[in-house]
Amino acid sequence: QVQLVESGGGLVPPGGSLRLSCAASNPGFRFSVYVVRWYRQAPGKEREMVARIGPTESYISYADSVQGRFTISEDNAKTTVYLQMNNLKPEDTAVYYCNANLAGANDYWGQGTQVTVSS
Repeated sequence: QVQLVESGGGLVPPGGSLRLSCAASNPGFRFSVYVVRWYRQAPGKEREMVARIGPTESYISYADSVQGRFTISEDNAKTTVYLQMNNLKPEDTAVYYCNANLAGANDYWGQGTQVTVSS
């Protein structure tokens, strides 16, 4: 079983930046054929997808709420997926989760990382 691990969350003021990372606990795992999505869930709200990439970098999309501020990418080795978040707003406060899916056959999640945007 593959376990994803998110990191990089924290507390930042409005207008600040954070970069989240998602990697697998299994050293040999690669995201090469997976669709990887970043989701977030704020208290009292439903989980929403904010960005996706894969199975190649040609397939990238964002939620309207983060378009132009967030950038999803992966390293050349396909071991880590990043979410660069700029110009953060208080409404971006949420727990952010990483998900890797292979045509519905394999579906892996991380435990989440807290992002808090507050002055």
